[in-house]
Amino acid sequence: MWDLKKKVVSKNAVKLKLLVSMRIHLVVNVSRVVRYREQVKGQRVAELKPVEVKGVEEWEVEKILNKRKVQGVEKYLVH
Repeated sequence: MWDLKKKVVSKNAVKLKLLVSMRIHLVVNVSRVVRYREQVKGQRVAELKPVEVKGVEEWEVEKILNKRKVQGVEKYLVH
């Protein structure tokens, strides 16, 4: 476990301990840090399994909730 003094950079910033592969800045504003909450009863825990259509695995999308472009690639939030 990290010593708390090493994690607090200033009264408004903390340094996170993350995997190098995440490739994000380790120092963040405290407003971006939230306490972990357990999952809500009835919330899906596991990812849904794909269905097979003509030998290809696919997922059925009920509704597109949001769309954004990340580094030139369109990403969709689906339900």
